[in-house]
Amino acid sequence: MKAMILAAGRGERMRPLTDHLPKPLLEVGGKPLIVWHIERLVAAGVTDLVINHAHLGDRLVEALGDGATFGAAIRWSAEPPGALETAGGIAHARPLLGVKPFIVINGDIWCDVDVVALQRAAGTLQADGTLAHLLLVPNPAHHPDGDFTLVDGHVGETGGPKLTFSGVAAYHPSLFGALDPNAPAKLAPLLRAAMRGRQVTGALHTGHWFDVGTPQRLADVDALARSVSAR
Repeated sequence: MKAMILAAGRGERMRPLTDHLPKPLLEVGGKPLIVWHIERLVAAGVTDLVINHAHLGDRLVEALGDGATFGAAIRWSAEPPGALETAGGIAHARPLLGVKPFIVINGDIWCDVDVVALQRAAGTLQADGTLAHLLLVPNPAHHPDGDFTLVDGHVGETGGPKLTFSGVAAYHPSLFGALDPNAPAKLAPLLRAAMRGRQVTGALHTGHWFDVGTPQRLADVDALARSVSAR
């Protein structure tokens, strides 16, 4: 199974740290955020990786190369200045991702998701018409209203309390089939359309998960990651 790590964002809220370094290369626990993802994926047997980039993308390519250092094979999906948003970036990378379901992880989060369980969920996509499987998390303080509901294994917008989308998911490539691969496109409208057809499943992740969106959160996660690594 292939996985895509989203790394094309500008990281405006992290400036000035991201003026000279792409956000996924910011370090927590002694190594870049994106390296935590690569190592977790490889440990679960997911070694065929696609990473998109735009802002300071050359720094990412220089730091990670072809992935051999990590036991992975990385292919790069370059985007134009300003990037293509989440869905647009995935659509742009579809030739590298193939025709089977794949995993996607936001490059600017820190988490301990169960990649093996996510692979199992990905393997069932489209068997019953399902196009996406999302991992949701309890709402953090900076996002108290959440995004979607999780009811009987299906993700939607009604029927229960809202949880926060973690930025970790599995998708069937057909979800992005109608998109222009060279035009920006947001993910939420695609997901909401699929939810209306009960084509989105999900699970609750209760372990570590942090959206590393500000310098203070970066410092907090750095301290936690160091404590976890020390165990």
